[in-house]
Amino acid sequence: MFIGISGGSGAGKTAFINAVKLHFNEDELGLISEDNYYLPKENQKVDSNGMINFDVPDAIDHEAFIADLHKLKKGIAIERKEYTFNNSLKTPRTIYVEPSKIYLVEGLFILHHEDTRELLSLSILIHAKENLKMIRRIKRDSTERNYPAEDVLYRYQHHVAPAYEKYISPYLDDLDIIINNNRNFDGGVDLLTSYIRSYLGR
Repeated sequence: MFIGISGGSGAGKTAFINAVKLHFNEDELGLISEDNYYLPKENQKVDSNGMINFDVPDAIDHEAFIADLHKLKKGIAIERKEYTFNNSLKTPRTIYVEPSKIYLVEGLFILHHEDTRELLSLSILIHAKENLKMIRRIKRDSTERNYPAEDVLYRYQHHVAPAYEKYISPYLDDLDIIINNNRNFDGGVDLLTSYIRSYLGR
């Protein structure tokens, strides 16, 4: 079973997923993230000011992503090099996804692509207020991706916010669950954890 986890940048998708994964073994719950399918920097599109826009579907190697989803569905392990968003201070690691009973499928565009949506048994959105998402994005991109603060603010205004409206917002009415993460997502973690345990027959 595939469970989709989407949400705007800074909503807290990664933290939520990590909290859920703590309750399960790797053979019970696996993770595959769109973040590791970004095309190389030289293949990325730039906006009118010459800034790379990672917040468009063309930034992702979707064919490789959907192919790996189908491999996992067949019980075939996959291997992928971590995408470090061109952070020269970070050494990419090799990510292995072993066969599991359930997979969390995380990404900005998983709702936008019909072939991905069709694989999802459950779709979840992690939601947060706009100002909180921007603060979290600034903290993350400054520390994890080595982006200057002015670049982060520019990208949020010109890339991130428009991407949410275009690639996530149109599918809000079709989502199964919306989990608010303005203060915490503890209730959402309990809810999803209980659902997965029920599926596993625990």
